[in-house]
Amino acid sequence: MREVIVGADGKAKGVLFIDKTTGREGHAKGRVVVLAAGAMESVRLLLNSKSNLFPHGIANSSGKVGKYITDSVSSSLSAHIPAFEGMPVHNEDGAGGPHAYVPWTLLAQNRHGELGFPGGYHLEFTSGRQMPAMNVVSSIDSRAGSASVLYGKKLKEEARRFHGCQLGFGAQGTMVPNDDCYAELDPDLKDQWGIPVLRFHWKWSEFELNQAKHQQKRIRGLLEALGGRIAAKAETDPAKLIRQGGTVIHEVGGAIMGADPKKSVTNQWCQTWDVKNLFVTDGGPFASNADKNPTLTIMALAWRAADHLIEQAKQYARTLRREAVPTLWNGLDAACAKAARSFTRFVHRLARHRPLKAQSHQGLHPTQGM
Repeated sequence: MREVIVGADGKAKGVLFIDKTTGREGHAKGRVVVLAAGAMESVRLLLNSKSNLFPHGIANSSGKVGKYITDSVSSSLSAHIPAFEGMPVHNEDGAGGPHAYVPWTLLAQNRHGELGFPGGYHLEFTSGRQMPAMNVVSSIDSRAGSASVLYGKKLKEEARRFHGCQLGFGAQGTMVPNDDCYAELDPDLKDQWGIPVLRFHWKWSEFELNQAKHQQKRIRGLLEALGGRIAAKAETDPAKLIRQGGTVIHEVGGAIMGADPKKSVTNQWCQTWDVKNLFVTDGGPFASNADKNPTLTIMALAWRAADHLIEQAKQYARTLRREAVPTLWNGLDAACAKAARSFTRFVHRLARHRPLKAQSHQGLHPTQGM
């Protein structure tokens, strides 16, 4: 899709798209346009939808389209756990990956930002005997305490001994929106269809850097309490600990919702302030990012927006019926009166110019019966 088409009345009329097979432009009309292309792609569509009414992009009178992008604050650390060595082999099918979740437990200590950052983070940890990778015996010599390179039966024994002994923790936390994290259209770079792409700007604030330091300190403490041997040295620079923005793929925002049209892009229904029949139902309306994965919240907000859209359509239909019924009855009354008058004139002409044959009917002349 290339852009949203706007009519002279300021409402969305449909979308302009490019057929990937033929490369030709096409149009799709609609009474309502709902963007759910993913937060950043929806931002791109909004910014590319320029017109006389919206020279800086559709629904962008506030200048907030593309602003306040956030992602999860994340760092990780792993260790070798000697207690896991030589464990009996058992079926672990389906147990791989980060299946364990540790929620944030320090709300009381951080209610007023005592830890140097608002919000919090959760932990996910991974271990187990997943399908061995090509590097399963990497540095196995040093772990086994062997001065020489292992091979043959000894290599197999040590590989079985150490496989599944690694335990890794990953943290994902709240990010506070800031003015330095935003997207804009690249003035030069375009995609293969000639559509401008986004250019991103990113800067972690002290809140996120302090959180990354706290994550690492807490994870290291947990691993050491388990008797883990951590190969990585303690890093003091939080900028080197924290994962790059966007790599956690929880990026949201850019079309934030709010109560003030001057400070936000959509209202509480994910409906854009500027164009009432244009909705954004992905992660774009998120005004901030919690420590949880955003997918379920995106689904809930989309469902809520759909219910609101349906109710608005029903109200519009009811309004049309209320306005149409009196007009209909008035028209029927006028039509009936006109028909009655026409029928009366017809009967009078018929009696005057074509008198009926005289027939008796209960002693009355036919004309008298009429």
